[in-house]
Amino acid sequence: MSAGRDKIKLTPEELEDYLRSEMKVQVATIGPDGAPHLSTLFYVVDDGKICFWTYGRSQKIRNLERDPRISCLVESGTDYFELRGASITGTAELVRDTTEIARLGHLVATRMVGGADIGELGAAEVGRQAQKRVAVVVTPDKTASWDHSKMVG
Repeated sequence: MSAGRDKIKLTPEELEDYLRSEMKVQVATIGPDGAPHLSTLFYVVDDGKICFWTYGRSQKIRNLERDPRISCLVESGTDYFELRGASITGTAELVRDTTEIARLGHLVATRMVGGADIGELGAAEVGRQAQKRVAVVVTPDKTASWDHSKMVG
């Protein structure tokens, strides 16, 4: 890694804080024809790993059933010196246990409303949705990160 690249890399603590501060992840899986399939999802960091839930019949789940390789991109900023992000490649674990799907779904739903309590109705809806969803836990193999604000000064 070049000295310039080292300068903008996030420390492990900065990376954890950054991933916990953002809400959406772009996820790439491998389609049946070998082309990337890209989608954006709300996510949480649980036990240091990116986790999300999605419908069990979605293309991304069908792709991951066939090939568990996954790439995730979390990025933010508008101007060049504001750009921050992390690119994570790894392996997706598909979680089909309804209790665990509901737990992760509750975390995602809570995050989507800014950390507020989703209440009984929200919890009931998460439980209902968990019946048709699959949770995905990403185990990273390689992570690249950047914070261009570190170049200023």
